[in-house]
Amino acid sequence: MWAKAPRNFKTPNMDLYDGMTDPRHHLSNFKSRMYLADAFDATRCKAFPTTLTKAAMKWFDNLSPRSVTGFDDLARKFLTRFSIQKDKTKHATSLLGVKQEVVKILRDYIERFNKACLEIQNLPTKAVIMGLVNGLRKGPFSQSISERHPSSLNEVQERAKKYINIEENSRLREPFLGPTLPYQPREKEKEPKKKEEQNLEKPRRYHNYTPLRVSLVDVYREICHTEKLPPPRPIKHKKTRSWIEYCEYHKLYGNSTNEFIT
Repeated sequence: MWAKAPRNFKTPNMDLYDGMTDPRHHLSNFKSRMYLADAFDATRCKAFPTTLTKAAMKWFDNLSPRSVTGFDDLARKFLTRFSIQKDKTKHATSLLGVKQEVVKILRDYIERFNKACLEIQNLPTKAVIMGLVNGLRKGPFSQSISERHPSSLNEVQERAKKYINIEENSRLREPFLGPTLPYQPREKEKEPKKKEEQNLEKPRRYHNYTPLRVSLVDVYREICHTEKLPPPRPIKHKKTRSWIEYCEYHKLYGNSTNEFIT
């Protein structure tokens, strides 16, 4: 039987493992905490199941009695059972998939790129610089990189920080226009203007006119056979209000010539 854990021993405070992530991360975290606590092998065997839950706890409960000889054996069985959840090993070529999107700011791209670098082991400096430059979109920073290629990661970070500050200061100076609302035409613009309104809006050639001493009908009869008077425009048919009044200009009954001309 395994020895009981010391009375002053505290169960490690860590996230419970449910069998859905890489078991190596959980086991490494557990070992480091046990090392700090200076726990014995038997204590580790007793404490380890307290960090399991769901599928992982079910696996531990189904272990055959006396099938574990020590913590190293328990750790080996644990890794074998959940090895399918191991994270895929990433290489430097995976950095080529990290791109600076058109609508994203430079700070967002640098943060995503740094995070991707942390997931790759033994990453060469040249690969980091090449991947970062490859993912940049066209702009002031990429132009600066192409003109003077950086020689170290520290130089890349310093130059990126400079252009991040420039970009953010420029965004702060932009006026806030508020939310963009769809254009809504005014009520007057929705409906076509009446013919009378259009005529009123036309600029007048003269402001003062000499008053006529004769009627418009007489003027019309004098010039109707000349080229000075343009032909009448076709008008929509209107109900005849009078068969007595007749417009000589439009050749229609219903209004007098004076009314139509004016």
